[in-house]
Amino acid sequence: MQASSKSSARAARRVEGWPPRYLTKTTAAERRAGDGAAFAEFVEGFCRITKDSYAGRRGEHITLRPWQHELFRWALARRTDTGRRRHRRVLVGVARKNTKSTLGAGFALNELVCGPDGGEIYSCAADKYQARIVFGTARDMVALDPELDDLVKVYKDVLEVPLTGSIYRVLSAEAFTKEGLNPTAVVFDELHAQPDRELWDVMNLGLGARIDPLVLAITTAGVLTDSHGRDTICVELYEYGKAVASGEEHDPSFGFCWWEPKRGAGSDHRDPAVWAESNPGLITGLIDPQDFEDAVRTTPESEFRIKRTNVFVAGSHTALPHGVWQKRADPDRSIEGKPVVLFVDGSWSGDCTGFVGCTIEDRPHLFVVDCWERPLDAVEWRVPINDVKQRILDTARSTSNPAREVDLDPFRWQQTIADLEDEGLLVAEYPTSSPQRMVPAWKKFYDAVLDGGLSHDGDPRLARHVANMQLKVDRFGARPVKENPASKRHIDLGICAVAAFDRATAPAAGGPVVLTGELMA
Repeated sequence: MQASSKSSARAARRVEGWPPRYLTKTTAAERRAGDGAAFAEFVEGFCRITKDSYAGRRGEHITLRPWQHELFRWALARRTDTGRRRHRRVLVGVARKNTKSTLGAGFALNELVCGPDGGEIYSCAADKYQARIVFGTARDMVALDPELDDLVKVYKDVLEVPLTGSIYRVLSAEAFTKEGLNPTAVVFDELHAQPDRELWDVMNLGLGARIDPLVLAITTAGVLTDSHGRDTICVELYEYGKAVASGEEHDPSFGFCWWEPKRGAGSDHRDPAVWAESNPGLITGLIDPQDFEDAVRTTPESEFRIKRTNVFVAGSHTALPHGVWQKRADPDRSIEGKPVVLFVDGSWSGDCTGFVGCTIEDRPHLFVVDCWERPLDAVEWRVPINDVKQRILDTARSTSNPAREVDLDPFRWQQTIADLEDEGLLVAEYPTSSPQRMVPAWKKFYDAVLDGGLSHDGDPRLARHVANMQLKVDRFGARPVKENPASKRHIDLGICAVAAFDRATAPAAGGPVVLTGELMA
């Protein structure tokens, strides 16, 4: 009887859109002791819709959905032993158009009006425009409600309550001062867009002198890595939050709440059930379902996955559909004795040189031989050309996989090509900068990846480089490129894979025809 009663209580707490896929634990007693009910009373009593939308008309009082009540009952929980706030940092991840700005603005105004005297509340974002979105929503809420308008003094980038001395300001990663910040509450909008972790760290370090401060980050997912190839601050906290939610890490002060599909990045972004799993607002009357049906047909897949299903992707215009490369991994496949094509995409003074092999058979197998990448902290670095040359010689002479040909991008590697030829290797030039060569090579590679016409060794470096490739489409056709020439996101192994597969599947793969140093199929 007791077990049945507990089960009924749990079922009663399950509401549409709640709980999300990942949620760190709080107890029912902590949620009852918290400020969630008071927050809801403030928002529904004083905050109004600022724009005509699917949820209502401008000027109407906000009516929180049950999942929004649950979200803030959880986020604003208090410990039952000390009465202090359970969380100091909270990361909430949800797809776009699920009232992130409204909830962030409501939280900031609640902290401004109902928080401690002399409070400092900040809206933070990657740039000034983004930082003003939540602040602008809060400012409009003040203007629309007579009681708030009487209480709060409005400036361009500051809201002030003269009666208590509390202020609410805008900060951005591109322009802020580290001095004198003493926040009681912080709203981080779209954390995924932060260029680095500096502003996040500054705001968190500023909490020390306050009682019950809270940093609330509300964001959609984004790309996995920054311009240096490192995890973004949002990805770092996402992975940390999952570890806390699973019990792998113990950090009761960190709250993590994240909506995404049950199958995560492996989900079908075209499935309406996946949309519902990522969008609590879709199933509670805050988002027009027709908007999803239209967007999925017109929005690039990576962009749709980020913004509408709230999963991280390698890039917003990645060359391959999300997740398909991982499906072709076959690290246990034996290639002993198989003839191979070897391809080197070299850099003389740049940041990476890749070396990939591809078997010559009905279903070719790609494997990484080696990769030389500039260390992130290196000021001066050169590709170790002699090491590369020796690795090519050793691999080409291996008896386990006879090399039918060795191909190199010739740019600044003419001397190495000549040295390898002097050693007796059959070497040919394959300029990867040539659209006439790379466009048809890419089409063949793309079709094989999608159709399962190849496999690869699952090397994480190759996966990273393939994921970093962006698609360029011009009068020549489509081909993979870097997102920009200055980017530190390497693609060299991916280019090697495309070119090696091209040569391994060419009619001349049994023995290339060499004409003035360049391969002719």
